[in-house]
Amino acid sequence: MLSEDVRSRIAAHRWYHTIDLGGGVITAGVDDTSQRLARLGMPASLSGLSVLDVGAWDGFFSFECERRGAARVLATDYYSWHGPSWGSKAGFELARQALGSRVEDLDIDVMDLSPERLGTFDMVMFLGVLYHLRHPLLALERVASVTRGTLILETVVDLVGLERPAAAFYPGRELNNDPTNWWGPNPAAVAGMLESVGFHDIRMITNLPGWLYRAGRAGWHHLKGKNRLPLAFRQDRAVFHASKSEAQR
Repeated sequence: MLSEDVRSRIAAHRWYHTIDLGGGVITAGVDDTSQRLARLGMPASLSGLSVLDVGAWDGFFSFECERRGAARVLATDYYSWHGPSWGSKAGFELARQALGSRVEDLDIDVMDLSPERLGTFDMVMFLGVLYHLRHPLLALERVASVTRGTLILETVVDLVGLERPAAAFYPGRELNNDPTNWWGPNPAAVAGMLESVGFHDIRMITNLPGWLYRAGRAGWHHLKGKNRLPLAFRQDRAVFHASKSEAQR
């Protein structure tokens, strides 16, 4: 059972992830994290695997990997734990305490990832981070360097429907009025970048909706003041699975 002190700190914290901490306590996250989990295609069992969660924030996906039997889980972040936005590491630490979790943590920026500092992992999760980075291809090189097995990547995609690799650049607040959003690669660009940094068997597992659904969603986003109609129509979110060959591991 959670103590009253822990319950009160959980209630007072501003959460991003929605996490079931047991005992009827569910964090009031702004993100429908369970819905995002359902789209990832994560294996039901991670028994015996080592997992790295890059950009862990409140740690929902790290704790879920532990729940699925991973032998070791390392949660890493820097911007969401120490950046100028409203995020902090307090949520991760509270959730870990409440769950009695053994998930490890390391404060490290994506650009500082290396096998010398972290080792390599059977599975790496890179969720909701790529489009926030000024140098996405360099970031993928860093992620690839610590991946010896499978990468699960989730990101905003833009220019949906354009077959050649391309990316939209957001120098201001063009994506969701958020100045921390920089790039929206299209699916072909994501696949091309992954291949260029050493991944193979690259699959987009998301079935992107058709134009009619995207048009309706774009209208809703426009009414809510989140995005302009043309931008919202061509954007979506997608999940990619990629792996390393035996020779690369």
